[in-house]
Amino acid sequence: MIARTWRGWVRSADTADYVRYVEETGMAHYRRTPGNLAAHLLTHDLPDGRTEVLTFSLWTSEDAVRAFAGDDVTAAVYYPEDDRWLVDRESTVTHYEVHDPA
Repeated sequence: MIARTWRGWVRSADTADYVRYVEETGMAHYRRTPGNLAAHLLTHDLPDGRTEVLTFSLWTSEDAVRAFAGDDVTAAVYYPEDDRWLVDRESTVTHYEVHDPA
């Protein structure tokens, strides 16, 4: 199993609108891709007026991630209105191998 994470930052005042937008775009795209096991959106308010946004998804394999992200699985996937909301972002994602003790 593969875990995929990405981080971006929005103005805290825009958090609710951005969360709605990401749920309709990226999270929906994650969830409808075969091989996606779970997709979560986490937010954390920072003292400087920004909110950190973290996407966390679980996948059956790197091939499943590739079906979502394209050939360069390390590149972040963006949507048309992301520039409207994001004040900073990671251009790459991080993948982790998930070890199940069972």
